[in-house]
Amino acid sequence: MEQENVEQEVNLQQKKKHKGKHDKPKPWDDDPNIDRWKIDKFDPSWNPNGLLEVSSFSTIFPRYREKYLQEAWPKVKSALKEYGIAAELNLVEGSMTVSTTRKTRDPYIIIKARDLIKLLSRSVPAPQAIKILNDEMQCDIIKIGNLVRNKERFVKRRQRLVGPNSSTLKALEILTGCYILVQGNTVAAMGSFKGLKQVRRIVEDCIENKMHPVYHIKILMMKKELEKDPALKDENWDRFLPKFKKKNVQTKKVKSKEKKPYTPFPPPQQPSKIDQELESGEYFLSEKKKLAKKWQEKQEKQAQKTAENKRKREEAFVPPKEHVKQDSNKSDNDKEDVAALAMSLKKKAKEFGKQKSFQNINAEEYIAAPAGEQPSKKKKKSKHT
Repeated sequence: MEQENVEQEVNLQQKKKHKGKHDKPKPWDDDPNIDRWKIDKFDPSWNPNGLLEVSSFSTIFPRYREKYLQEAWPKVKSALKEYGIAAELNLVEGSMTVSTTRKTRDPYIIIKARDLIKLLSRSVPAPQAIKILNDEMQCDIIKIGNLVRNKERFVKRRQRLVGPNSSTLKALEILTGCYILVQGNTVAAMGSFKGLKQVRRIVEDCIENKMHPVYHIKILMMKKELEKDPALKDENWDRFLPKFKKKNVQTKKVKSKEKKPYTPFPPPQQPSKIDQELESGEYFLSEKKKLAKKWQEKQEKQAQKTAENKRKREEAFVPPKEHVKQDSNKSDNDKEDVAALAMSLKKKAKEFGKQKSFQNINAEEYIAAPAGEQPSKKKKKSKHT
C-alpha cells in the first residue's frame, strides 16, 4: 500500500503543468550555498557600449542650503564622476541636476544619483549622502507635514520622535541600522530595505499618534533577542512581544450651550444707533459739539487710565505693614512693677500719717526716698519765751 501511494505522488508531480515555458525546477534551486538576496557589484563589462539615451533628474533646494551646497559641491561632483554621471548646481534657479553621459555604464546609477540630490536638498550632510551610491544602501524620504493639521500638535509629535537630547532617534538608528534625519516636514532615512520599512512605520505611527516610539523600541529590542534563539526561527513571535493598549487621555470638555425654550415669536428688535442718539438727544447736536463731546470722553478715559497706572506703579514703593509682636514676659514684669509701686506708696502713706502727728516731715521727700530709708529728723530748738 505504501509503495502504491509513493508511485501515485510521483505521477502527480510529473503531470503538474508549469505556467511558463521556462518555469521548470532547476538544479541550483535547492543549493544551500547560494545566497539569493546578495546584490552583486556592477561590472562595467556587463554593459560595454553604454546607454543609448540621456536620462536626467532635477530637484530644487531651499535657500538656506545654498551656502553649504556651494562648499560641498566639488566632493559630490567628484563622487558622481567615478560612475560617469554629470552633475550641475544652478544657484540662480536654486536647483541641482544629474544626467547620464557616454561614460555611464551602470543603468541604475542615475536613480542613485537622483536619490543623492534629494537627500542633499533635505539637509543630509554630503559625506553621508554620498553613501547612497553604494548598492547595499537605500533611502526613503517620509513626508510628515500633511499627517497632522494642527501645527502645535505636529511640532510636539515631531519632538516626541526626536526625544530628549536626540536619545529616541539614536536608539532607533541603532536598532534599525538606518541613518535618520528629521528636518522640517520630512524625515530622511538611509539603510537597508528592512530597516527603512521599520522606520517608516515608526515615524507614521508617531505622527498619527497611534503608538509612541518608545514602545516600538521595546518591541525591536525583544525581536533582537528572539533572533538569537534558533529554536524560535520558524515560530510566531506574537506571544513574546508586549501588547500596548492605547489609553484615552481626558480632553477638555466643550461647554455645551443651554438650549433656550422654543418660542414661535421672533426676539424684539434691538434699538439702532440712531434710536439711541435720539433718546440721549445727541442726534440734534451739531457736528462740532459731537466731536467736542467725543474728545471730552476720550480725555476722561485717558485720565482714569493714567491714574490707574500711576497707582499700580506706586504700589511697589508702599512699605508693608509691620506686625509688632508683644513680649508677654515684658508685659508681665511691667504689671508686677506697677503693683509693687502701688503697695509701697500705700505703706508710706500709712507711715506718714502716723509720724505726722509728732514730727514735721516733708511729704515729697518722704515718698521719693527708698522704702528702707527714712528722712533725717531735724531737731528744732524750742524757743523759750
